Amino acid sequence: MSFIWSLIVGGILGWIGSLIVGKDIPGGVIGNIIAGIIGAWIGSALLGDWGPEIGGYSIIPALIGAIILIFVISLVMRALRKAD
Repeated sequence: MSFIWSLIVGGILGWIGSLIVGKDIPGGVIGNIIAGIIGAWIGSALLGDWGPEIGGYSIIPALIGAIILIFVISLVMRALRKAD
């Protein structure tokens, strides 16, 4: 059950991060889950574990990490589109 809860929280974090940045992550729901999980890892590495915790994720650093990841992915995607 913990794994499923982790996927749900990761997906929600990725979705909220994409709403804040204003860019959609490629891959839809799967992309949101991946962005949330990787964003949580990035946020924890940069900011540590502080704030409320849900599903094994510290929400504030995880959300900040997801925002950073989505922003970087959107920059890369835009650069690739201009290169074509």
